[in-house]
Amino acid sequence: MIESGSHVTGVSAADFGLPAGTALRYERPDAGLAGLLSSYAVLDADPAVWTGPDDWLLPSWAQIWFVLTDQPVAVTIGNRHYAPLGAAILYGVTSRAMPVTSGGGVSIVADVTPRGWARLFAPAAEALRDRITPLGELLPADAVAALIDELARSDRGPAVKAILDAFFLRHLPPPHPAEPLVDQIAALLADPDTTDLPAAAARLGISARALLTATKRHFGFPPKTLLMRTRFMRAFVPMLTADGRPDFAAVPPGYHDVPHFLRDARRFLGLTPRRFLAMDMPYLRAAMRARTLVTGVPTPALDQLRSSAR
Repeated sequence: MIESGSHVTGVSAADFGLPAGTALRYERPDAGLAGLLSSYAVLDADPAVWTGPDDWLLPSWAQIWFVLTDQPVAVTIGNRHYAPLGAAILYGVTSRAMPVTSGGGVSIVADVTPRGWARLFAPAAEALRDRITPLGELLPADAVAALIDELARSDRGPAVKAILDAFFLRHLPPPHPAEPLVDQIAALLADPDTTDLPAAAARLGISARALLTATKRHFGFPPKTLLMRTRFMRAFVPMLTADGRPDFAAVPPGYHDVPHFLRDARRFLGLTPRRFLAMDMPYLRAAMRARTLVTGVPTPALDQLRSSAR
């Protein structure tokens, strides 16, 4: 098992609340990658001890995964089933929760922001949304293969941050011209008073056409879907991370009524919140606690909320 914890001062793995037979690290990427990559995670499980339920991934921005497991890892995204995952893959921007089946072992994750997508990847985020793509098709294949080898030969724990930092800094392209616009759109999404993204963008001088082009190119979805997903995650994540049982009869912030919230839940979770929260998800909840301790935010989908508040 890897060594759980973080290089961030003051963060203790004891506060993650990990279930037995699992390990986890969360790290902040190098300052030179700020705004492009929001976090690194190393996940590990001993199949001889951890026999818990399959886990879930929540709707999110893009993620790069390195799968260093002996047993296959499988993921379902809507009606697409990926089994087994390759050693280095990219989850495109996602609009639904995804069940993950694993037999244990180490996986390494780098969370990519919309600005990071603009900088790192040539295809439009829309073209790769809600699907998995081999990383070697998007970044230099020989460099990706060398990175997999280096990660596999490492301790797969504390050494991972430095390895990923060095790789991304070495292969980081120059700034993309759209990055200031991406930041403006992210800030509008983060504002709970934004109920009409095109209207809010227009007040900043961003035309409806420019907004649609930028959101599909760098965020993966048109403005309406992005605003709906942000609103839902802003309401649902506190329910998932709360210690007690949520009040399912209460109208969540940003919603007109409970049926309105339930419609979004079926769209982004595929289940009602009550059914989703009834599942046993100790590792997901531990990961959200750990990410909050390290980055201040439990899930990448809400990272822009933190950034706009600074």
